Amino acid sequence: MGCAPMGHILYDEVMRYNPKNPYWFNRDRFVLSAGHGCMLQYALLHLAGYDAVKEEDLKQFRQWGSKTPGHPENFETPGVEVTTGPLGQGIANAVGLALAEKHLAARYNKPDAEIVDHYTYCILGDGCQMEGIANEACSLAGHWGLGKLIAFYDDNHISIDGDTEIAFTETVDQRFEALGWHIIWVKNGNNGYDEIRAAIKEAKAVTDKPTLIKVTTTIGFGSPNKANSYSVHGAALGAKEVDATRQNLGWPYEPFHVPDEVKKHWSRHTPEGAALEAEWNAKFAEYEKKYPEEAAEFKSIATGVLPAGWEKALPVSIFFYYILLVILISVKCHFRP
Repeated sequence: MGCAPMGHILYDEVMRYNPKNPYWFNRDRFVLSAGHGCMLQYALLHLAGYDAVKEEDLKQFRQWGSKTPGHPENFETPGVEVTTGPLGQGIANAVGLALAEKHLAARYNKPDAEIVDHYTYCILGDGCQMEGIANEACSLAGHWGLGKLIAFYDDNHISIDGDTEIAFTETVDQRFEALGWHIIWVKNGNNGYDEIRAAIKEAKAVTDKPTLIKVTTTIGFGSPNKANSYSVHGAALGAKEVDATRQNLGWPYEPFHVPDEVKKHWSRHTPEGAALEAEWNAKFAEYEKKYPEEAAEFKSIATGVLPAGWEKALPVSIFFYYILLVILISVKCHFRP
């Protein structure tokens, strides 16, 4: 709930994507490293028009076999880029995605044809910041100068065990500055929409460093009795508190109801996304005419389809035959009567 403003701005105003083709190559990537807050992402995918998350799917949140599990799963829900859950895993994956973008851009973009050009966005929380893997990956991001990686640090001072004062008191933004990141602090993440917009604009202007936008929020924002407490970290509010929150926020609609004006506002992403993909497809078609070898190689990498005869390029040595002999003997021994 505290991350809703940054999530809304990203999906509604900033990110480039096609909801009817979640796998369009040049889409912007979004990684929810704080995966326990995945209902935010499911709601945004639903509003944006992704077919993978219908109203019924939202109602089946955290239920067995649903498309809306308790942490995002990229093999269950098209539109989810990365499976997250283990803390720190998401931001590390985001670093990898941003590195892939920079590598492919350097390898295939031409002065007259830019076919790789997208951003990677990530939301991470205090739990992710506590993990060693997050620091190691972010150190590499700073070293590599991944200027198209923008991470939002949900600075709400709450972990599953309580206030972060009990275990985590480091100055995160100073650590990231030492890692080579550009730092921005949005002091009012609860409803400071213009501050968030300005921060993203500033982050995009810095092309030689990744950016950490520290967004100070209130966990469970809007809940009159559970906001700013660890009890709302991963547990449901409960029916009584949900009603109190709806009243507190002035939201008079029935559960899961999306007002017509909201539907109309978000519906534009379907035609806009299709237009973005069509524009990129036309650009790639021109690229393919000018640079057929690079285009073929690029398509092989993007689709994962290896070129014909790839196995003939594998090295063959006496060691290879030794391993093959060991396997054959093992199989024979396993199946002998």
